[in-house]
Amino acid sequence: MAVKIKLKRLGKIRSPHYRIVVADSRTRRDGRAIEEIGLYHPVQNPSRIEVNSERARYWLSVGAQPTEPVLAILKLTGDWQAHKGLPAPAPLLQPEPKADKRALFESLSDGEEAKGEAITQKAKKSDKKADEAADAAAPAESTEA
Repeated sequence: MAVKIKLKRLGKIRSPHYRIVVADSRTRRDGRAIEEIGLYHPVQNPSRIEVNSERARYWLSVGAQPTEPVLAILKLTGDWQAHKGLPAPAPLLQPEPKADKRALFESLSDGEEAKGEAITQKAKKSDKKADEAADAAAPAESTEA
């Protein structure tokens, strides 16, 4: 019997989260597992990764084979390097929190109240006709002079 460390999918259609499980390689992806050894929530920012390092190292030592996604997770947590005797990876860096957009907008507006109308005034039709008449009369006067 081949034992695999793989991801068991849970959650709604567009909000997946996974459990890292040890299971027989012949079972379904979401089938029965021998043991659950961690969590992986990729949708959260930053992604939430929790692995029980002691149990992961035990299963690796007895011959359980991780799938590719789990291998990447184990490399991030440092459990794979500990199993292989390699130097530990650099600690995971937390991304800087994003600035609050509302506070940034308010600081740029300098406390002025927003106006509910357009900056440029729309010309009325009667004003347009008067302007056109004045423009038409102006070239005629310059030719006569």
